[in-house]
Amino acid sequence: MHDAHGFNWLNLIGLGEFPNHVVMAVIIASLLCVLTFAARAQLVGVMKAVDGGLVPAPKLTFLNFFEIAAENLYALTENVIGHHDAPKFFPVIGSLFVFIFTANVFGLIPGLLPPTDNLNTTLALGLLVFVYYNWVGFKSNGLGYIKHFFGPIVWLAPLMFVIELASHVFRPLSLALRLRGNIMGDHVVLSVFSSLVPYLLPVIFYGLGVFVAFIQAFVFCLMTMVYISLSTAHDH
Repeated sequence: MHDAHGFNWLNLIGLGEFPNHVVMAVIIASLLCVLTFAARAQLVGVMKAVDGGLVPAPKLTFLNFFEIAAENLYALTENVIGHHDAPKFFPVIGSLFVFIFTANVFGLIPGLLPPTDNLNTTLALGLLVFVYYNWVGFKSNGLGYIKHFFGPIVWLAPLMFVIELASHVFRPLSLALRLRGNIMGDHVVLSVFSSLVPYLLPVIFYGLGVFVAFIQAFVFCLMTMVYISLSTAHDH
């Protein structure tokens, strides 16, 4: 992890007085919007071709990369949430994964701190998931969604309500702390080894950093899928 008091590109371009995680989140979101429009424009161009885009390109392209990532993430969404509901929730899952992964990877660039290294960012993401899965739970089951907080046994309902409520309250906190802790720890390790052995060895840890960035985005989205699946189930 880069020292917050050391060199930072935001200081160089005059944005150092603003909260680092806010500026980086805005930059990353803006960049992803531009890349999305670029991929969309390329997709439209491919679909206008003679083959209608059915024949894949012989080599990896910008569009193919997006397609591979989207197909694999969508397949996972289908496995966890189900074939019927996957199209409904995939845009949210996909957006979370792309943003978190990109934010994590940005932390590997010297002079930049990832927004996911800050608890404010990860807690905001956790609260977003918390509000969203509860909203879709009520939307899918109506007031019957509240029934699963009380459990199947009537005389245990008060105790089950407290346990279930505590479980739901701690979900966004666990998502936030897990993501922030792992990203912060990964960059601390990278910073230490880069200082001790500045040549060759850091390459290994940069590779590890990309792997950790992917795994943490994957775990965050996987848990989000599980929460959505539980909230939309009709057997409460």
